[in-house]
Amino acid sequence: MGAIADAMVRYAQPLIDASDGSPAQVQKALMLSQLCWNLAVMLEEDREKFLANMQPAPNMNEEEFQEFKRDIVAPMIQRHRQMFPGMRPGTPLTSPPSATGQPLPRPAQRIRIVKKYPGTGRNEPCPCGSGRKYKVCCGR
Repeated sequence: MGAIADAMVRYAQPLIDASDGSPAQVQKALMLSQLCWNLAVMLEEDREKFLANMQPAPNMNEEEFQEFKRDIVAPMIQRHRQMFPGMRPGTPLTSPPSATGQPLPRPAQRIRIVKKYPGTGRNEPCPCGSGRKYKVCCGR
């Protein structure tokens, strides 16, 4: 598995451990952990709006939904904060931090300046008189 998949499984481990181990229950645990992950990276007010809109979907009454939020969502959001402290809600993802905690610099873009003579195609003879094609001579 890749690093992201490994991190997701580590994050979901409490929900996986609470399941009976059947494929359906493990899949449900992974889906719940993904929901909690997405909630953890939302701003607080957006999270509350999302949860308010979500309540009718799982067919839970108010008491069951509050229990779901308290026993599953809140601990998983806290777990996300502990496991991934650099991922703050509402901030766009950037390059991963280096060992010093600072973001890695972006690689410098290579800018290539090509001096092209007017009317010279890539496959035409080079105007310098070398006898080679422009693309392999002065067009490089």
